[in-house]
Amino acid sequence: MQIAFKSDRGLNRAINQDYVSYFMNEAGQPLMIVCDGMGGHKAGDVASEMGISHLGAAWKGSRFTNSEELSRWLIANIQRVNDLVFQKSLDYSDLDGMGTTLVAAAIVGKEIVFANIGDSRAYVYRNYKLRQITEDHSLVNEFIKSGEITPEEAQHHPRKNILTRSLGVSRKLDIDIIAMPLVQGDLLLLCSDGLTNMMDDEEIAQMLKEWLPLEEKVLSLVDKANAAGGLDNITVLLADFTDREGEPLWRQERN
Repeated sequence: MQIAFKSDRGLNRAINQDYVSYFMNEAGQPLMIVCDGMGGHKAGDVASEMGISHLGAAWKGSRFTNSEELSRWLIANIQRVNDLVFQKSLDYSDLDGMGTTLVAAAIVGKEIVFANIGDSRAYVYRNYKLRQITEDHSLVNEFIKSGEITPEEAQHHPRKNILTRSLGVSRKLDIDIIAMPLVQGDLLLLCSDGLTNMMDDEEIAQMLKEWLPLEEKVLSLVDKANAAGGLDNITVLLADFTDREGEPLWRQERN
């Protein structure tokens, strides 16, 4: 398995409020996380970093034997992180109202478990087909599900950035947990909406199809999103589950 990731400010934002990382636990199981912060000038930055750093720190002392155990851990610990972020927003007036999306993926045995809050996304690229695994917790996605607008209309909808769920904005938290088999050759993509607002799924799939090193695929996706306008922070994490003899187990790319 290899991992590569990059977070970029984009062309239209003063700061980068996205955060991305991965962690290994005592059993050598990986947890990968992308957060997209929101709030005042620095508040979103604080929320996204807290989301990843606290969850990652807890992960390092864990170990799991099955997806059910892992799912329970994710729910409990993401809730704990939510409480920490929310309390900090109450303690400091300049952080009032801060929050973050969170999309995470962890491996146990031959399964992958996803956790999702907000509109950052997880995809799996398998057999040359890109499949979105997570569901956006956004107002426009509710409009799509009710039939009020089409997915094409949603792409440029004026209320596209309004979330229906996020981490750290209240005590109550509703987390999506999805478990699925992991197949040799799968390519996992975690990303913030800075990528998916600039590129559609077909364009992303075409980039993933290219025969490039994993780090170059990450850089190409970020560059393509910037070339399309770079209206938001752009974060991309790729994990390749193809065994290649002689290659290192872990790789990463981050600026």
